[in-house]
Amino acid sequence: MNYPDIELVNNEAIHNFELVVDGHRAFIDYKIKDDKIYLIHTDVPKELEGKGVAAAIVEKALTYIEQKGLKLVPLCVYVQFFLKRHPEWNRLLA
Repeated sequence: MNYPDIELVNNEAIHNFELVVDGHRAFIDYKIKDDKIYLIHTDVPKELEGKGVAAAIVEKALTYIEQKGLKLVPLCVYVQFFLKRHPEWNRLLA
């Protein structure tokens, strides 16, 4: 499930990409320096585990990163795992 109808929110004040599913907030912590974005940690609440939310938020974040012309530095273990399963996104790597 990729949750196409749920919009990714870039909460710049706290450096989070957010996805709210069924009233629960999943997020990715990030930091931007120059033209690079560092994805630090992905967090999905227990209520949403196993529903494809982590993959959905990562894919939406990668689309956002590509649209902004940023280069990706994947520090998050889950993002690294996602990139191994979806090597087409490696084009964004710094």
